[in-house]
Amino acid sequence: MPIRPFLAGRVFDPETIAEMAQAFQRACDLIRLRELDDLANELVAEKIIELVERGVVGADELCARAVKELTGRE
Repeated sequence: MPIRPFLAGRVFDPETIAEMAQAFQRACDLIRLRELDDLANELVAEKIIELVERGVVGADELCARAVKELTGRE
């Protein structure tokens, strides 16, 4: 599932976008989200973008923190 539709004009370097995309896909898989149009997908994407803007790096860390902050589970 691509994260680019959720970037809404925000600019990130290609490596960061790749990490965000991996984190987004993994987080959606862990939370068991499948539909790209689903509001829950948007919440996951926005959380990952927020985390990057707060300085969190790496797909694994982004995924783990997004899942934890959105669901309360690790």
